Amino acid sequence: MKRSKTMHVVMILVTLLIAIPLLWVFLNSFKTSKQILTDPWSLPESITLKNYLNAWGEGGLGVGFINSAWITLLTVFLIVLISSMAAYVLAKKMFRLKRVIYLLFLMGLMLPTFLAMTPLFLLLNDMNLLNTYAGLIMVYVAFSLPFTIFMLTAFFRQIPSSLEEAAIIDGCGPFMVFWRIVIPLAKPGLISAAIFNFVGIWNEYVLALILISDDESKTLPLKMANLMMVQQYRTDYGSLYAGIILSIIPVMMFYLFFQRQLIEGSVAGGIKE
Repeated sequence: MKRSKTMHVVMILVTLLIAIPLLWVFLNSFKTSKQILTDPWSLPESITLKNYLNAWGEGGLGVGFINSAWITLLTVFLIVLISSMAAYVLAKKMFRLKRVIYLLFLMGLMLPTFLAMTPLFLLLNDMNLLNTYAGLIMVYVAFSLPFTIFMLTAFFRQIPSSLEEAAIIDGCGPFMVFWRIVIPLAKPGLISAAIFNFVGIWNEYVLALILISDDESKTLPLKMANLMMVQQYRTDYGSLYAGIILSIIPVMMFYLFFQRQLIEGSVAGGIKE
């Protein structure tokens, strides 16, 4: 009982440590720079969207937001699609070198991103994919596959093989078994993988900085970095805080919308055979 109360206190403290800075940024996003500097802890004198409009338009976050949105959605779709097929085979099928292939995927988790920067830059330059969305998406997918396959393999192992055998007896082929039986049962795991990848790719900065140089093609994190530099010297902190809120909103909405599936997927992934 005492331990339970201690855990509740710790969770409340952690929640406050996260919520208070977010609330402070949200309130300051409606203030002028003068109000922020003179009284940063006060409530806004008036609710206006001027800072948000400045960040979206003059700050260039609108372009970055749209670029990041469709890049992230397409990348997450490809990651989940490819990873689910690979993880299903590794979890359910028996073939030679299965263990070796699985370990090779796991080795991808050990590769530091910074070590691949120069080879990636040279490779994409030779392939004429530098400063293109296709090149960036391919790199995102490649870097995300090891973790996602590792994650989904655990979910597919929880699916009873008897269900697949029954479907095969009823006349289902391998592809029909996968799409009509396995995928619906693995939905919590797939959504969990999508959420983790969505958050990671939405906030990714280093790879986009190296592979994308065209200002109109930059993603939201790059635009946020530019906004921070510009507004810092202009002392327009209100627009900077508004930009931070704009970058947070999609991730929060995505998580809240799939919160139940994420919890179900986390619990299912932790069950051992």
